[in-house]
Amino acid sequence: MEYKILSEDLVYDGFLKIRKASVIHDRFNQNTPINYVREMMDKGDCVAVLLYEKDTDKVLFINQFRYPTIKNDNGWLLEIPAGGIEENEDAKDCAIREVEEETGYKVHKLEHISTFYATPGVSSERMYLYYGEVFERDQISKGGGVEEEDEDIQLCKISISEIKTLLESKIINDAKSIIALQWFMIHKTEKF
Repeated sequence: MEYKILSEDLVYDGFLKIRKASVIHDRFNQNTPINYVREMMDKGDCVAVLLYEKDTDKVLFINQFRYPTIKNDNGWLLEIPAGGIEENEDAKDCAIREVEEETGYKVHKLEHISTFYATPGVSSERMYLYYGEVFERDQISKGGGVEEEDEDIQLCKISISEIKTLLESKIINDAKSIIALQWFMIHKTEKF
């Protein structure tokens, strides 16, 4: 299967970048190719980390306001720590930095869970998903986000016995968090 980008233009350049492209590609069952115009959000790659606090048997979440969710919800989202990878930054280094900024915890070892596209129909962003274990003593600051970026993040600790209920009740409704929690239930605990 072949494809070709006939043209691509940057049509918006803010926090997000929007590109508009003319694309042609082969069809699965026909000889004539498909030719169309598409728009793409090009924000860069990101990381997310599921943190398990071993001595309390809790998973660490953050609660923060997410403007795009207000169309269907109240705007506040309970999710795992996450953030954008900066230019020339390693994904694992970014994950360690984001965990400390958002939760105040110093995580020393991360296990890679998966790398995936969250919304491949509209975005080029890849998510690097990690798992890390910490202890209460690993919290070296209060977290809450980067003050210069005006982040306002609340740390929430949830017992692993509550995970299944949170997923079933759709209180956790963020894709990266759902993927991470389902992975955790399969691979890291027998308590479900």
